[in-house]
Amino acid sequence: MKSYPGSEIRNVAVVGHAHSGKTTLVSALLHAANMTPTLGRVEDGSAVTAYDDEDVARGTTMQNAVAFAEWNGVKINFIDTPGFHMFVHEARSAMLPVEAALVAVHAVSGVEAMTERVWKFAEEFNLPRAVVISHMDHPRASESAGATLAALGERFGRQCIPVQLPIASDKGFEGVVDLVTMEAFFYAPGGDGHGKIGEIPAHLQQAAQTAHETLVELVAEGKDELMEEFFREGTIPEQHLITALHEAIREDRIFPVLYSSGLANVATDHLLDFIKVYALAPTEREPVAARAMLHALAAATNGEAKSGDGETAPEIVMRRVDDAEPLALYVFKTMTDPFAGRISFFKVFSGCLKNDATAQNFTRRTAEKFSHLSVMQGRTAVAVTELHAGDLGAVAKLKETLTGDTLGDKCHEIFFEPVTLPEPAMTWAIEPKSRADEDKLAPAVHKLMEEDLMVRFFRDSQTNEFLIAAAGQPHIESLVSKLRKRYHTEVTLKAPRVPYRETIRGRAEAQGRHKKQTGGHGQYGDCKIRMEPLVRGAGFEFVNDVFGGAIPRGFIPAIEKGIQESAARGYLAGYPVVDFRVTVYDGSYHDVDSNELSFKMAGRIAFRKCMELARPTLLEPIMRVEIEGPQEFAGALMGDLNQRRGRVQGMEGHGSTTIIHAEVPMAEMLTYGQTLTAMTQGRGSFHMEMDHYDIVPQPIAEKIVANVKKPTGEEEEE
Repeated sequence: MKSYPGSEIRNVAVVGHAHSGKTTLVSALLHAANMTPTLGRVEDGSAVTAYDDEDVARGTTMQNAVAFAEWNGVKINFIDTPGFHMFVHEARSAMLPVEAALVAVHAVSGVEAMTERVWKFAEEFNLPRAVVISHMDHPRASESAGATLAALGERFGRQCIPVQLPIASDKGFEGVVDLVTMEAFFYAPGGDGHGKIGEIPAHLQQAAQTAHETLVELVAEGKDELMEEFFREGTIPEQHLITALHEAIREDRIFPVLYSSGLANVATDHLLDFIKVYALAPTEREPVAARAMLHALAAATNGEAKSGDGETAPEIVMRRVDDAEPLALYVFKTMTDPFAGRISFFKVFSGCLKNDATAQNFTRRTAEKFSHLSVMQGRTAVAVTELHAGDLGAVAKLKETLTGDTLGDKCHEIFFEPVTLPEPAMTWAIEPKSRADEDKLAPAVHKLMEEDLMVRFFRDSQTNEFLIAAAGQPHIESLVSKLRKRYHTEVTLKAPRVPYRETIRGRAEAQGRHKKQTGGHGQYGDCKIRMEPLVRGAGFEFVNDVFGGAIPRGFIPAIEKGIQESAARGYLAGYPVVDFRVTVYDGSYHDVDSNELSFKMAGRIAFRKCMELARPTLLEPIMRVEIEGPQEFAGALMGDLNQRRGRVQGMEGHGSTTIIHAEVPMAEMLTYGQTLTAMTQGRGSFHMEMDHYDIVPQPIAEKIVANVKKPTGEEEEE
């Protein structure tokens, strides 16, 4: 296909709440641009950007997908993003390689939870935004669209202003009025998406004129020359208005609102025209910040630019999106294909990348060859010979490169900061069903981790379980399904075991004597120990306080080892005993029968006797939790935390959002993600991390002990 310069490229992320029509809209835009022979549908898997089996089966997008349209001399790259809250982190990843965000809002459902979330993502990346009110073919769209527009203004400010008016009749959604050119565009529902220009319907002429004047006034606001022209002429000439509107969108002074129907393919060609004219080209964006290593500066200053760890100090540089700049590209997505292998999606931020070129991976310190460059149309690769600065491309079978890596000219080393994703909110234990599945599990999960940076996979050293962490239960279930379908690995999921601990609350002294005579040399070890609690988190201390040679020095380590082995197996419920000190202060030995094994057994016996007397108790992990949700749900969230034995540490408000800081036992947080989703209508999120251990309340501790099979006691011989 044709190679496009950066000035003729538009990169757009299509974002919004789940089921707001993003994938259907992208399919309609591709069909209107004659990129697909038919209008793809999500339901039957024919939509270009809904190619994954899991997406089709669940009826929702779960990963970013890339497609492109060639339209009137420009190339428009679309990134179709998930809107379901479990996968919305993918939408955040899509913000870095684009220059604009197209926010889809359901005409009837209006502004929903993830609409606000993705809006904040775009705001964070300083992206111009346009709103598309979708599903205008819905029977109730005409009566609801006005309320949806009002909600947009209430949530995101008066800058959300229509640049179109919908044309509707008894037959449904028929077209739009362009408030810039003051022309009407009429469509045949279910057609090819190409409209016919006509007169504005009589019943809309007054509303269109009023809306046009409001738009012109807002565009001219703050621009003296435009305000003078507006007051002198009563309007702004069309060409001046187009230029001024483009600048207003670029400066975030206006968030234009458009109307469309992907399913009926109405007003999609007009939306393509809008993107071509008003969306920023990559070459128009501000230079991109990157980190560079000061090799030259370090040499010029005889090494004074060294950082504290001996590495060359980093510097922030601004890289223009320009072919004349050194080559630099950023990998924003990785996909595993059963035939092509690992496919890396990247944005060329500067320079021109040619087929079969070699680039240095600055992140991993290795060279990569870019054979068979392509641009992606869903899962189909379309070959290209070169990619200019600002374009999105893909290449298969890079050796080491993963998502978040920066590659480029080895003489001009820079790093683009990867997008920071939240930590996984839910962890489950994962167990292979057979030995063959166990052998395949780790390689398969690591391939899934290459595709989705939210996924974590590790073995719990305390419980010896394999754990998989992700954004929530549907996320983990989709991973299990991919393991089965793609990699033929069968696993079962179960809630992870809470890593409890045991400790003591009192002091105790005991004697441990191990004596056995079996003919010939026997076994004899005798020690007296004192146990006392330590502060939480101190672990284990061992003190040798034996005087006068009551126990030979060489047998003391054996006593310590016996105590540590018994502590690792626990006393109450088989959990490790922590935060205690043992002092060995006396004992006796036999010249012939004493050995290390005898004193190790004596240490075990003394430990268990002390545990009986030292008021043993269970400890549970306490998580530091940060919960973010709409202000109206703050009371319900606080009440729920109290029921979970949580201790609220503080609250802070950010606009309509409340952030609650609390400490909650891990055992109470295993299924919190589902509860939070239900309580906040999918608008809440949370993050938690391990903070400390604390004593389990006695009634709960008794239940835990009763449910755990106690370890078999050791024989004590005296």
